[in-house]
Amino acid sequence: MRRLSRETRLDPAGFILPLFICPGEGVRKPISSMPPHCQISIDVAVEECREVQSLGIGGVILFGLPESKDEQASGAYDDNGIVQRAIRAIKHETPDLLVITDVCNCEYTSHGHCGKVVDGYVDNDATLDWLAAGALSHARAGADMIAPSDMMDGRVGAIRKALDGAGYLNTPILAYSAKFASVFYGPFREAAESAPQFGDRRSYQMDPANGREAMREIELDLEEGADMIMIKPAMPYLDLIRQARDRFDVPVSAYQVSGEYSMIMAAAQNGWIEEERAMMESLTCIKRAGADFVVTYFSKPAARFLG
Repeated sequence: MRRLSRETRLDPAGFILPLFICPGEGVRKPISSMPPHCQISIDVAVEECREVQSLGIGGVILFGLPESKDEQASGAYDDNGIVQRAIRAIKHETPDLLVITDVCNCEYTSHGHCGKVVDGYVDNDATLDWLAAGALSHARAGADMIAPSDMMDGRVGAIRKALDGAGYLNTPILAYSAKFASVFYGPFREAAESAPQFGDRRSYQMDPANGREAMREIELDLEEGADMIMIKPAMPYLDLIRQARDRFDVPVSAYQVSGEYSMIMAAAQNGWIEEERAMMESLTCIKRAGADFVVTYFSKPAARFLG
């Protein structure tokens, strides 16, 4: 009877698995704060994507760890960069798997910030060219969807213009529209090796106290050409997922971020909560709040549970 009357249902097709792509071959470097996730080389990522597809998971989102970093984030928009090579390899082996690419600069800059630093500050407008170039290089490599996560003002419009101008009119944009300057990103910075070398990201990521501003940010991204929107993190911002779902008639996603995942895993490993139940309850709550799909590190175990 509970199954029959259940209002919110999960489906592996509504999960997106993040992958951290690193140089080398046969590499599975454990991420200590996010067990059992690893930084993986391109050949291992291809194997991972075969499993993702076999489990019916909706797709993957790629983050790159380049061989080297510089102040110009040149690896982010290099056609032979780590993510660009990974896209080509994955699409060759699993052409029907949805491949989304994170477009940002923090993994590629020597200072760890998401944009061009001028006189100690991130220059919003100067960063837009980098982001547009990165998005275009991903599209050329075969990415199915572009997901800018930098939170620079105007970046959706700049990316849409670049894609359209190069003939990629049908490449959609999933905008990280309401991305907050959250403490819950901590483990990700180990995974992506992207911690800022000075200051923090509060000048361009959102204040966690501001819900109305989040709705304005989403509206602006949609006006600039975003096809889908994301709220990040997920569980601390369920109210904003619901507001976005009620207000905007586009696909709404949420990112169950590294800190959310790691807290559940750490508590489970200490015997304080049941891992499987906590995993499924957390995903159900995000879906119930209004997310059409969830970017989650639980994609594989949740898909197996549902399968």
